[in-house]
Amino acid sequence: VQLQASGGGLVQAGGSLRLSCAASGRAGRQYTMAWFRQAPGKEREFVAALRRSDRSTYYADSVKGRYTVSGDNAKNTAYLQMNNLKPEDTAIYYCATGTGFIVSTIRQASRYTYWGQGTQVTVSS
Repeated sequence: VQLQASGGGLVQAGGSLRLSCAASGRAGRQYTMAWFRQAPGKEREFVAALRRSDRSTYYADSVKGRYTVSGDNAKNTAYLQMNNLKPEDTAIYYCATGTGFIVSTIRQASRYTYWGQGTQVTVSS
């Protein structure tokens, strides 16, 4: 499975961006698609996930109500709509995918098998 993330950029606080993550290869409905981010000097952190089998969604508390994760199974693509962006959202955003998750592991980066290259999101104040 290969993942290609896109859609990052520079936006002012309060603005919006939509990230896309296109999957190629074997990435069927048993896969969970997730987004993580890493700011300079900080560890990679979970942002959101979409379990494609039942379309369940999961969010970090810091983005709940502002971000929406979705997917288009026909296009094998996941999206992350980010609204009301804040300077603290500035980071490199990565998409990831894997299988075999339970609720307690879906936020763990180490559980994901495949990763995209990352896309920079910068929010100015």
